[in-house]
Amino acid sequence: MYLIITNIEQYIYKFAFDIMAKLQKSIEKRDALVKATINLVNNNGFHATPMSKIAKMAKVSPATIYLYFDNKQDLVNKVYLEVKAAYTAYVFKNYSSDISVVKGFEIIWKRIADFKLKEVEEAMFLAQCDNTPMIDEASRQEGLKHLQPLLDLWERGIKEGIIKPLSPYLLYAYTINPLSFLMVMQQRGVFQLNQDYLEDAYRAAWNSIKK
Repeated sequence: MYLIITNIEQYIYKFAFDIMAKLQKSIEKRDALVKATINLVNNNGFHATPMSKIAKMAKVSPATIYLYFDNKQDLVNKVYLEVKAAYTAYVFKNYSSDISVVKGFEIIWKRIADFKLKEVEEAMFLAQCDNTPMIDEASRQEGLKHLQPLLDLWERGIKEGIIKPLSPYLLYAYTINPLSFLMVMQQRGVFQLNQDYLEDAYRAAWNSIKK
């Protein structure tokens, strides 16, 4: 009887181990596809990044992609939302809605700058996604939700008479978009965004929207 129980336990352990190993391998394949998509889109653009190239870089068969994604647009949209979620989780990590508008904006802006300068591949991919019809409207709206703390901060600032009563799109264009330009210039080796320049950029961003 003891031997039977031991054999059953060993079988269950082996079965569970095999399932976990397959699951881990599946996760690794999906992660490889995500990384390959980001890399190829950044270097070649969306239209010059076919599924076959993504599969080749990820070292999986082209058919494997369709185990995780319906098609190329589904792949791009899901990668966009995943990167957007990671981006905003980093940006709002040290932010609380009970902080003053001025201090809150400084925290958020500097975390955005930090992300764009440290996680360049992901930041460049998001910048590419801002200018392509590959991202459908549902995904854009979902991505926008991730920025809600910043939008709420601006709305509070407008109500308190601290921030100019401008559209959120204009506020974003004045304060956040310039960081993408500086990121690209730094990548090209044209400009080095040191601490002094970072402070200058922050002050310029705040001065452009403060009332």
